[in-house]
Amino acid sequence: MSTSETLLTPQQLQSYQQNGFLVLPQMLRATKLQNLQQLAQHSLQQRLEPLELEANLGYPGAPESLTTSGGKTVRRLLCATERDSAWKDWATSPTIKRCLQQLFAQPDITLSQTHHNCLMTKSPAYSSDTGWHQDIRYWSFERPELISVWLALGQEQPHNGGMWVIPGSHNWQYNASQFDQKTFFKDDLAANQALISQQQPVLLNPGDVLFFDCKLLHRASRNHSTQTKFSLVFTYHSNDNKPIAGTRSAELEELLL
Repeated sequence: MSTSETLLTPQQLQSYQQNGFLVLPQMLRATKLQNLQQLAQHSLQQRLEPLELEANLGYPGAPESLTTSGGKTVRRLLCATERDSAWKDWATSPTIKRCLQQLFAQPDITLSQTHHNCLMTKSPAYSSDTGWHQDIRYWSFERPELISVWLALGQEQPHNGGMWVIPGSHNWQYNASQFDQKTFFKDDLAANQALISQQQPVLLNPGDVLFFDCKLLHRASRNHSTQTKFSLVFTYHSNDNKPIAGTRSAELEELLL
């Protein structure tokens, strides 16, 4: 797909600004998609460091420890841009760059190699539930203006741990009491429940791409299907929005698209 074919329409840009997310169907097709699917399967089998295990996080549904059944289940293969040129080529492609230039309304786009930059997996047996949260809680930048790009390598729906979002939540004002000590959005708080009632699933087919704002509230359940779910996820910002020195966000060199 050429860059000219991926120009976002005014309607798509308005939808993103209003809702905080945008799905572009079939951005990756046929042979390229199949190659990335095969690479994902092979990479998970190899289990090369650095990686993140479900048991490391301890979310609901995850194995209790590294020594219990399923304790070595992989959640994410980290540093994807350094693992294989095919992943880096996708993450830094002209197609992605052009979409982000429009969404940020900035010409110079940078990929963070610290945040996301991963193959995200969900095992059918030992995956976990992730509560409502904003990704910006993990990150330290001059401005909370980042976009994540999520490529579905297979079908994603609620049954296999697909994402749920609350449209427009990236524009809401919050106070600290709405979040717990781990900065998850409390689902037992009456005021929050009224907002959570607006949730909707993000349904993705293989090759679909989800763009979403770092302030968008989202969650996902464990995988209840019989097949592992694979997604490639990368995070970007405009080049004039720098990571704050001395924080985790500034640990790794960034890539200018």
